[in-house]
Amino acid sequence: MNKQRLLTIALALSIAFTFAQDKKEEKKDGWKKGGNVAITFNQSAFNNEWKGGGISNIAANALLNYDFNLTKGNLVWDNKLILDYGINKNKGDEKFNKNNDRLEFNSLAGKKAKGFWYYSAYFNLKTQMDTSFTTVKNDNGTPLITTDDFDQEIGTSHFFSPAFFQIGPGMLWKKSDNLNVNISPAALKMTYIHGHFTEVNALAVDAFNANGGYYGVDANETLRYEVGASLRAYYKTNLMKGISMENILGLYSNYLEDPQNVDLDYTLNLVMTINKYISTNITFQTIYDDTIQREGFQVRETFGLGLNFKL
Repeated sequence: MNKQRLLTIALALSIAFTFAQDKKEEKKDGWKKGGNVAITFNQSAFNNEWKGGGISNIAANALLNYDFNLTKGNLVWDNKLILDYGINKNKGDEKFNKNNDRLEFNSLAGKKAKGFWYYSAYFNLKTQMDTSFTTVKNDNGTPLITTDDFDQEIGTSHFFSPAFFQIGPGMLWKKSDNLNVNISPAALKMTYIHGHFTEVNALAVDAFNANGGYYGVDANETLRYEVGASLRAYYKTNLMKGISMENILGLYSNYLEDPQNVDLDYTLNLVMTINKYISTNITFQTIYDDTIQREGFQVRETFGLGLNFKL
């Protein structure tokens, strides 16, 4: 599926979110808070006689999804915090490895204009909580061994590096806490990288920048700025009793560089409740950002059965 077709589908989904509900909801003044904590475990085991292939492994994931929204007269202020972290360990590994790491905060404020429309301003932060590593390899692709027991590893990112920010004014269409679309025609996007990831000597600067920098940040710099248009949509519904679906869509076009290459970030969270404390959680996320990856889409999918606590 090419990029233009996927973006068309994403835009169609955002429009569908807008008209998905007809029932009007009365908004009451005050705070409305709620969310859930999900802790999931996965395990696979194979004995030495198993001929079908496979590696014994164990994995765990913890997810916090929390909303705190304020309505006061003609003013609305919606906030969402997402913390998502997972680890796994395959048979033979010396330690647990990180396989999921996400910290995201969204804040959206609006003043009523007419009907479901509000003058708005939004803020978005995306980063990670833990350090990521990669194994240094020889030219032939084999790990570069520095001791008898461990491969040489280097950090590729850590807490708040990279960190992605978006902020801007716009117009918000909000039908309920579960359904809204925000459009910002003048949104600032910033990418922050710690200096030790972009520091290179003078001879390597041109080659570093020619390869797109580090998350788009140029050599010996720590910030990248973009100015463009943003569309963000949110829709949450109950598909049936005990099954809820949450959709989060973000689109961004950079006016300053290749505006036709629209960044896309779409997340689907599906929660199937078995009882008060046990649920099945499915998360699917796809990202396209040509400043980070020149071709193709990043795709993440997690599935787990575990404990679920309402907040």
